[in-house]
Amino acid sequence: MKRQDFYEGKAFDAYTYFGAHPQNAGVIFRTYAPQAQSICVIGEWNHWQEEPMSQDAQSGIWELYCRDAEVNQMYKYVIYGANGRVEHCDPYGFGMELRPNYASIIRDIDALSFTDASWMNQRSRNFDQPMNIYEMHLGSWKTNDQDENGWFCYDAIANDLIAYCIENHFTHVEFMPLSEYPFDGSWGYQTTGYFSPTSRYGSAKQLQTLVNALHNAGIGAIIDFVPAHFATDPYGLKLYDGSQLYEYPTSDVGESEWGTCNFIYSRYEVRSFLQSAANYWLDMYHFDGIRMDAVSRLIYWMGDENRGVNPKAIEFLQQMNAGLHALHPSAMLIAEDSTAYPNVTKPVNEGGLEFDYKWDLGWMNDTLDYMMKTSDERKELSSKLTFSMYYFYKERYLLPLSHDEVVHGKRTIVDKIYGSYEEKFAQLRSLYLYMMMHPGKKLNFMGNEIAMFREWDETKALDWFLLKYPMHDTFHDFFKALGTIYQSTPQLYEWDDDPRSFEWITINEKETNVYGFKRSAGTLKPVAAFFNFSNQTQTLHTEDKWVLTLHTDWERFNGSTKEPEEKKSTDHFILPPFSSIYVVME
Repeated sequence: MKRQDFYEGKAFDAYTYFGAHPQNAGVIFRTYAPQAQSICVIGEWNHWQEEPMSQDAQSGIWELYCRDAEVNQMYKYVIYGANGRVEHCDPYGFGMELRPNYASIIRDIDALSFTDASWMNQRSRNFDQPMNIYEMHLGSWKTNDQDENGWFCYDAIANDLIAYCIENHFTHVEFMPLSEYPFDGSWGYQTTGYFSPTSRYGSAKQLQTLVNALHNAGIGAIIDFVPAHFATDPYGLKLYDGSQLYEYPTSDVGESEWGTCNFIYSRYEVRSFLQSAANYWLDMYHFDGIRMDAVSRLIYWMGDENRGVNPKAIEFLQQMNAGLHALHPSAMLIAEDSTAYPNVTKPVNEGGLEFDYKWDLGWMNDTLDYMMKTSDERKELSSKLTFSMYYFYKERYLLPLSHDEVVHGKRTIVDKIYGSYEEKFAQLRSLYLYMMMHPGKKLNFMGNEIAMFREWDETKALDWFLLKYPMHDTFHDFFKALGTIYQSTPQLYEWDDDPRSFEWITINEKETNVYGFKRSAGTLKPVAAFFNFSNQTQTLHTEDKWVLTLHTDWERFNGSTKEPEEKKSTDHFILPPFSSIYVVME
């Protein structure tokens, strides 16, 4: 790292300099704390007795070489500043002990090794490839009876996770934040260790093993990253050197709606910290993408459009994303942004923020709102299903049915849908066919694929027992069938960004709640889907002839329609209540 780059907010490799690094049979510690009066290192090798660090002139950089310190030992910084003596974890620490303890752990990150060169050489940002993402909270996917908290280690869960992704045709796994955090109920979105893989699931080496295994099985790995705010625990970044080093000094924008501290983007050292943290996960762990949380809180002051755009935060996002793309041209940058701010996925040189994808939260909200309504109410709500295609080509979108939609009293996806138990499942199958057919990449939170009725709880495993019940088991089979179609049908992903790839065929004619559209790519024959979102049987006549390939009402999916013994082309279809079909042009 060049020091001048760090001070100017241009560094993407600050972790190679700051933190604890094995060196000459010992360990050298460095931290940035310009307002500290003095700093000491305490650790296992010195029996937690204070060893003073020295500051290089007035640089704000404090340093100490400890000959007796060793890899895997714990340590803390004792910082004397305006608020007295405070023990802190290392902001650039590469490991931390399990909460509620907070000592940093010396790790040799240079010792990590990968065998995924083939994957890394051929990976892309998937613009013209299928991308079906499985979003997961690692600690509550399955539980480990041998662990007091019920957690599996990163490497121990690898084989089961890989097999499940292959079975369900998921192309990528998106992990909710894995950087260290103190409160389980924050799910990792209130961070204390931006460079520390959470010790809940093991060490840096074990996380590397998991990502390496995913890659060797042909599965991508995406990690959630939180550049908007950080945890207020006194051992973390808050008042790190006795002053507001990482956070805003004013209370009106200094604290987020979650009670956390907002990062201050006008400080160049903070920019270097955050963009180095983002680069760290791509560089040292070979993650294939970063999903950035709460981007709206960076774009607008406190996430409120009425407060106006935060120009320094915009500048930071543009600089970070452009820099990450330069360093990792095949890695994806994904924005969770709920605003209508323009050009989120456009390059910086075109005035954009240079994300590769933006979560289409408008599509999610409109679609789920439509599914919550009765059949009669839906007759007047065509725009809920059609509006997304009015704006779709303004950005590059990803369709999310994420963890946010299945917690905190919102009910799960299947439970949101209006109707009886059987009607919910009939409509759920149609909803997922609609999702897979709609342009845009796909994301589902774990449990969606087995139609969980219980809201997600980070302390409990998924309700796998549901697969003993025919309705859930057959829906899971249907979900897998959709995944097969999506991955094997270029018309559904190759031309996602081309308006020629999508065409409405029918939209709620005579208020029947029947919709249809086709998807195209190049010279390939179009494919199409027709949806009956009403509680009445509908008869459909089309101008073209189509071959029925999938029916949501087939008996094998717990419907009432017999599957034809041979495929024939026709322009006439019967759609039972709440059913849909997927067809291929003759």
